[in-house]
Amino acid sequence: MNNSNIDDYLKKGMYGVKQTKPDERRKFLGTIRERIVVALTKSQVMEKGVYPEVVKLMKDHPKATLLLNGDLDYAYLSDYIANARKINIPFSIVTNKESNTDIGLVLAYDYAIDKEEIYIEKQEPEHKPEEVKTNKKNVISKLIHFLKK
Repeated sequence: MNNSNIDDYLKKGMYGVKQTKPDERRKFLGTIRERIVVALTKSQVMEKGVYPEVVKLMKDHPKATLLLNGDLDYAYLSDYIANARKINIPFSIVTNKESNTDIGLVLAYDYAIDKEEIYIEKQEPEHKPEEVKTNKKNVISKLIHFLKK
């Protein structure tokens, strides 16, 4: 062994294997952007129910792994875990106390796929037409009541 190999060997032993793109790995729950099929923010994972797009992508990518942010309460993760088990997708709950990320869930491969768009738009609550009409009536009646004063 020459000196540079010994130095490399000692550094690996003391500091661990050098990782590529450590900032990306901290953000994306241990993986890098180029490997991701889909990512949700923490607030999206905490919404009631699951994103159907994520479930569909798990079905479409059975060799991918679901990574979940361990900083979130298990109650928010459980529906995604149940779907992963049903579909037979491996999953892992990732906790990294040294970093803070807004990412709550990632479906990723262990190799690059370079998908252009990995984020899903936040679900907006749907307004029912009756609710909108009722709200308009309420506003109009309040306005009329105000003007009569």
